[in-house]
Amino acid sequence: MHLDYVFDPPEIPALPVTEQGPLFPLRRIFCVGRNYAAHAIEMGNEVDREAPFYFTKSAHCLCHTGREIDYPRVTEDCHYEMEFCVAIGAEAAQVSAANAMDAVFGYASGIDLTRRDLQALAKHLRRPWDVGKNFENAAILGPVTRKADFGEIADQTIWLDHDGTRAQNAPLSDMIWSVPEIIADLSRLYTLLPGDLIMTGTPAGVGAVKPGSVLKGGIDGLVPVQVTIRKDGQ
Repeated sequence: MHLDYVFDPPEIPALPVTEQGPLFPLRRIFCVGRNYAAHAIEMGNEVDREAPFYFTKSAHCLCHTGREIDYPRVTEDCHYEMEFCVAIGAEAAQVSAANAMDAVFGYASGIDLTRRDLQALAKHLRRPWDVGKNFENAAILGPVTRKADFGEIADQTIWLDHDGTRAQNAPLSDMIWSVPEIIADLSRLYTLLPGDLIMTGTPAGVGAVKPGSVLKGGIDGLVPVQVTIRKDGQ
């Protein structure tokens, strides 16, 4: 049945898959907070091992790797956070950690941009983090590599270079909450569906970007992700 809309609906955000097959349509982005102990400490927070916690980004925050973007608006302290991303390919509702990986389609490299000053103000006022985390080009994502091609999640290195200098470097095994544990916990709160993406947290070494900054990051076995912050007026 043909449907008429009052205006043309936006294109579905989507990621390429590494073997150049059909695109992975992006539905929702869930982000795990403080999932590396060293990062929690550098941000002045206690390491909480009771339960993971989450915030979200709209799929329309998607920025494809290789782009040049403007410095984010209404901030003077925008930070990078390198992330291991999990692409969901099957429904998962109240699953256990033992079978959570059945829902995984594949993995991707990602950078979470954060308007840190707006996030800090929201924390101080006990308000949601949305304006600090959920904005245009705030989720810079690379192509998805299928689960079978990546293999088991172990001690692969997650890293980020800021203007050519290594800023973040850690093994994935440093995550406080493993990928199966995250999926199982999220599936209690939401019915995870194909197209959902989980950004699993960032290691220590986050920092501020400026106009002209070049960020490049990756995870062993995945396609790297890169973005350039345009210089003023260019």
